[in-house]
Amino acid sequence: MSTSAVDQIDLSDLEWWARPLAERDEGFALLRAERPIARMVMPELPYPEVPELSQPETEYWAVTRHAELIEASRQPALFCSGKGTNILDLPQPFIEFFGSMINMDDPRHARLRRIVSRGFTPRQLELLRADVEGVAAEIVDTIASQGSCDFVTEVAAVLPLRVIVDLMGIPRSEEQFIFDRTNVILGFTDPEYVSDIEDPVAVTGALLTAGQELATMVQELAEARVREPQNDLITALVTSEVDGEHLTPEELASFFILLVVAGNETTRNAIAHGLWLLTEHPDQRDRWLADIPGLAPTAVEEIVRLASPVIHFRRTVTQDGVRLGDHEFSEGDRVVLWYWSANRDEAVFADPSRFDIGRTPNDHVGFGGPGPHFCLGAHLARREISVMFHELLHRLPDIHVVGEPARLRSNFINGIKHLQAEFTPA
Repeated sequence: MSTSAVDQIDLSDLEWWARPLAERDEGFALLRAERPIARMVMPELPYPEVPELSQPETEYWAVTRHAELIEASRQPALFCSGKGTNILDLPQPFIEFFGSMINMDDPRHARLRRIVSRGFTPRQLELLRADVEGVAAEIVDTIASQGSCDFVTEVAAVLPLRVIVDLMGIPRSEEQFIFDRTNVILGFTDPEYVSDIEDPVAVTGALLTAGQELATMVQELAEARVREPQNDLITALVTSEVDGEHLTPEELASFFILLVVAGNETTRNAIAHGLWLLTEHPDQRDRWLADIPGLAPTAVEEIVRLASPVIHFRRTVTQDGVRLGDHEFSEGDRVVLWYWSANRDEAVFADPSRFDIGRTPNDHVGFGGPGPHFCLGAHLARREISVMFHELLHRLPDIHVVGEPARLRSNFINGIKHLQAEFTPA
C-alpha cells in the first residue's frame, strides 16, 4: 500500500464516485489502513456572476473507520451539526430549510424531535404494519403480469413514498409531484434531474423551486387540518404540543421536506440495492427463499449495511484540542463521517464485502451513528424493506436484475436511478 496511492484518492471528485464499486472499495480500504483521518480539499468554486454562491477552497477531514465515526457521533457537543451536514457551507436558510433537525443542535434539535416523534412511536408505527403490507401487495399486483419493470420507479420508490403520502394524509395523486421534486433535491449533481449542473444559478434555482413547491403543498394541507382535523400525521404534527410549543409553519415545511426526501430516497435505495445484491448472490437468494420470515431481520440489516444509502454527513468541531484516535482537531474543523466506509470496516465486519443475509452481529451505521441524530424513521424503514421483500419473494420468487444499475452521480446518496428487472409473470 503506497502513500502515492492514498494521495490519489479524492473523495471530493464526483468522477471518483463514478468508478466501479470495487475500485471505491479498494480506495476506502486504503484510507482505513493508511490514513483513517485523511485531509481532503474541496476546490474553490468561483462564480463571479453570483458572488454569494461562490465557495472558497474548503479543507475537511475524512473519517473512514467505524470506531472513530462512532466516537464522533456520541459526542454531539464536540462534533456539532448546526453548522450544516454538507461538506460545503450553505447559506443558513438553506441549511435549515432542506435539513430540518438534521442540521440542528440541542436544545433546538431536542425540542423539534420531541414534537415530531409523537407521530413516530414504535406503537404507532406498528399500527402501520397492515398499511405497509397492503401497499406492498398493491405494488406487486401492478407489475405481476408484466414480466419486467423498472424496479426503482415502479417498485422501490413507490413503497416508501406511498406509505408517507398515506401517513401524512396527502392525496396519492400527488405522488409523482413529490417524487420529481425529491429527485431534484438529492440528485442536483446528476444531469438527469438538473439539466445544467455546471450552472450554479440554475442548480440553486432548481433546488429552491423544488423545496418551495413541497413546502407550499404541506402548508396548505396543514391549514386545512387546523380547520378540519383528520386521522393523519399532518394533523398530529400541527396539533402536537410539547411544553406548550407547537411546530411553526416553517418548521413543519422543513420537516416535511426532510421526511419525504429522507424517508423516500433512502428506503427506496436500500430496496433497490437489495434486489441487486440478491441477483449478484443467488446463493443468498435461495437461502432467503428457504426461510423468508426467519431470515428477514438479519437480511434487512445486511442490505442496509451494504447499501449505505447515505454515504456521509459532516460535523463541525466546536473547540480546540478535540481528538479522534491519534488526530487532534481545531475549532471549526470540518469532519466528514463516511458511513459507506465504516460499514465495510474490516475491524468490525468479517469479510466485509461479502453479502451474508444471516450476518450477526451487524453493528452497521446505515441509519447513522449512535447519539441524538440516529434516524428517527429507522423502525419504519426496516418494516418497509422487510415487507417489500416478503411480498416479492413469495409472489415473484425469480425476480432478478438484468443489465447494470443506472447509478446516481453523487457522493452523498448511494442512489440507483433505474434498475431493469425481469421475472416470470404471475
